[in-house]
Amino acid sequence: MKDLDSGDSPTAAASGASAPSGLAPADHPGKEGPAAPTPGSTSLRGRLGAAVLVFGGGVSLQFGSALAALLFPRAGPLGVVTLRLAVAAIVLLAVCRPRLRGHSRDDWLTVTGFGVALAGMNSLFYLSIERIPLGAAVTLEVLGPLTLSVVASRRAANVLWAVLAFGGVFLLGRSGFGHLDWLGVGFALTAGGLWVVYILASARTGQRFPGADGLALAMSIAAVLTLPLGVATTGAALLDPVTLGLGASVALLSSVLPYTLELLALRKLPAGTFAVMMSLEPAIAATAGVLVLGQWLSVGEMTAILLVVVASMGAVLTPSRRPARTDRLPLPPAP
Repeated sequence: MKDLDSGDSPTAAASGASAPSGLAPADHPGKEGPAAPTPGSTSLRGRLGAAVLVFGGGVSLQFGSALAALLFPRAGPLGVVTLRLAVAAIVLLAVCRPRLRGHSRDDWLTVTGFGVALAGMNSLFYLSIERIPLGAAVTLEVLGPLTLSVVASRRAANVLWAVLAFGGVFLLGRSGFGHLDWLGVGFALTAGGLWVVYILASARTGQRFPGADGLALAMSIAAVLTLPLGVATTGAALLDPVTLGLGASVALLSSVLPYTLELLALRKLPAGTFAVMMSLEPAIAATAGVLVLGQWLSVGEMTAILLVVVASMGAVLTPSRRPARTDRLPLPPAP
């Protein structure tokens, strides 16, 4: 999940709204997003078109992650992370051209924390999919944001969704943990924890920086942090033209394209519907794993992923004690 990435929309959860995987609007007071659609304000055709865009963004994100896994033999997971974050940072800086002056010390501490979470989350996620199937990795990773959503909603009913989600993980364990690399499982779960940090940090960053300026700066910080690791593990292979081209493709598929499609979709699609659709990420990831990587799943594993998807949707659809804010643009999804 979920940088501009897996992989790459916080955060209603941070403001008390329920969201399945932290995938809900963030606050950008400097540049307001389009107002949330009201019933009847958009045509059925427009809403269906927006839903197709969201689904297309999810497909792009997860198939980008699958492509990244294919690139591991050439550049390794940390080298691919470096390329992806660097390309995404360059694109964001070119588009947003964030202002560097006039920010307080607290502003820079906040955006730096955001960048650290971004670097750690993506690095650990890619390390996990080097060792375990993509569908299993995304399913485990989404538990972090799902837990935050359940806690933030403050509804007893959400305990049901938490039980359902962890029941899915238990089933996945009985079906597949026996042949899963435990280090890969640990990487995915830790990435999920950092996804929670990413959600909370993105909300704070959105309050301090206009538009996507904070994201552009955080992405640049993340790219700088991962660069030494990428160089140390990959070396001159990072400069190979084929590797650079494939790395740029991963960045576009996992970061730039999903973010663009989701921004377009949210002009016509209610944020709640958007969040429900983003709950499909584990299922899309499993499909990408089968089609691109040949990672076939057992019936038990498919059932486990389905349970987590249903739990995520339920967490979104269960009302929170405070109304969700649906009038802001989202930050991009995590891996």
